[in-house]
Formats: sequence, structure tokens, C-alpha cells
Amino acid sequence: MTTYTMALERYDRHVPFFTGAITPPAGIEIEPLEVGIDHTHRDGRDRHERMLRRNEFDICELSFSSYIMAVDRGADLTATPVFPRRLFSQNHIYVRTDSGIQKPADLAGRKVALRAFQTTMSVLVKGDLKFFYDVPWEDIHWIMEAEEALAWTPPEGTRIDWLNDGRRGADLLLSGEVDAMIFPHPPREVLEAGDIIRRLFPDPMAEAKRYYDQLGYFPIMHIMAFRNEVVADNPELPRAVIGMWETAKRLAADYYEDPGYSEIAFARNAMEHQTEMFGADIWPSGFAVNRKNIAKFIDYSADQGLIGAAYEPERLFHASVLDT
Repeated sequence: MTTYTMALERYDRHVPFFTGAITPPAGIEIEPLEVGIDHTHRDGRDRHERMLRRNEFDICELSFSSYIMAVDRGADLTATPVFPRRLFSQNHIYVRTDSGIQKPADLAGRKVALRAFQTTMSVLVKGDLKFFYDVPWEDIHWIMEAEEALAWTPPEGTRIDWLNDGRRGADLLLSGEVDAMIFPHPPREVLEAGDIIRRLFPDPMAEAKRYYDQLGYFPIMHIMAFRNEVVADNPELPRAVIGMWETAKRLAADYYEDPGYSEIAFARNAMEHQTEMFGADIWPSGFAVNRKNIAKFIDYSADQGLIGAAYEPERLFHASVLDT
């Protein structure tokens, strides 16, 4: 019996892994590790950095942006088309109410805080601003709060400053030293400061639906990556993980059949509304159905100087899953 570690966030769709409800293929055991990014969980934090810098896990839920950069640099990693985290950019742009910012174009010339330049949400928002809203990210002054997961040299002429005094982007937004902040997991202080901070889009759900209807996908944030050595020892594993994750996703959806499953009183109603709103599974696994989404993000990465040039999405995945 071979045991593989799998580093995951504690999402509802991962609960079946932690409860032992997922049965791996014969001869394999999966040890799920609850590893956070910025927050410490049962098995620690800094999941992305631990995988990218030390190949610490056998299988890892990994930053999509950093993985694209790592592949461009020849990292000893491969992946399967399972995408554990997705977010719409429209829900993650916060502005000060006294900034005069009412629409994306108003961000031009402003100071905007990011967690890091290569954080997947940062790359998505910068790309969406430029190619969906016609607001070049180059026209914005960016303030970074965290060290980049992978060392990187900004494109010449890019206006970037790094905080090195212990302050966070949220602190600068609250004090008025920046006009806006883009963050995948905003601190509580930002969410509770409704008198001085609001989302850029008054109805981010409606704006995200407009985006979805035009582009046809729910943007990818994370991918499931493997050390090459692991897949060399078990070439069937990338395909098996697709099946395991899809089973976990189905089981997690079944939890919401019980209206009392979640602490959120109307969680079941929200699930029904999402189904009515999108009319499709917006969390699909597999290569073909996600290829457009992947290719767009690779283009964003190249445009922002994070990789040398755009490359074909097939390069990101193990050969055994390209027909999925």
C-alpha cells in the first residue's frame, strides 16, 4: 500500500476527504493534510510556498498563477485538471467610499493594494481590468503586502511598491493611504468597515453573471499539482484524483440537501439560486471544458510579465489527462 500526502484547504468540497468518505484506487492511500495559505490550520500554513520551494507534498492544491510560472521555469511538477478554488474578480475589489471611484475606469492613476502581484486573484483582476473593462493595469500604482511565492522581476516601468514595515494593504485602505484593495480573502476589518469601504460593484453578483455570460466560465484560482516523481511511480494517479474530487464535490453538494446543514440559514436557497442563475455546473473538472479559461489566464500571466511568453495549456498537465 502506497500513501500519498494531499495538502488541501478546508472547503466544503474537501470535507469528504477529511472524513474518509473518499475511496482511493486499490493499493493507494491518501493522507489529507489541512494546510492554509495565510492562516494556520491543523497541518500548518504557507501551502503554496511549501510546495513550490520544497516539493513538500505529494499532491497539493496550488496557486494557479504560481503553478503557471513554475511550469514556465521547468519545475518538477505536473497537474491534473481539478480546480478546487474559483472566484469572480468582481467580488474582490474594495474601494474607499470617499475615493470618488465609481467604475473600473476610475482606478486608473490610483494606488491599489494587493496581497502580491502574482497571487491568482491579483493576476485575474489585472487581466480583467485590461481586457474586459479596458482599464490597463499598467496605469495603476500597485502596493504589495506579501513576498512573492516565486522570485520575479517586474516589467520595466511598472509602478510597484512593497510594504516592508509590517503594515498590510487593509491597513492602508482603512487609513486612506490607498484608494482600493484587491484581495481574495479580505480581512474582517475591511468587511466590517461599511461606512468607509465598499465593493467597487454595487451588485457584484449581477456583474459576475454578465462576465460569465460573455466569457462562459467561473475563473480558476487553484489547481491540483503533483510532484513528477509521484506520477512516475503511479501514472494512473492524475486521472484517479479527478474521479475522487468529483465524488467529493457531489457528496458536498448533497450536504446542502439538508436545509440545516450550514450555519447560513438560507444556504440551501442560495444553492438553488446559483443553479437557476448559471444553469450549469460551474465547477467542472477535465481539460477540454476548462481549456478556454486556462488559456485566458496564461495570456494574462504573459501580459503581466510573469512568464516569458504565453504557451499552450496542454503543457500544464500530465499526458494521461489531456483527453478528459
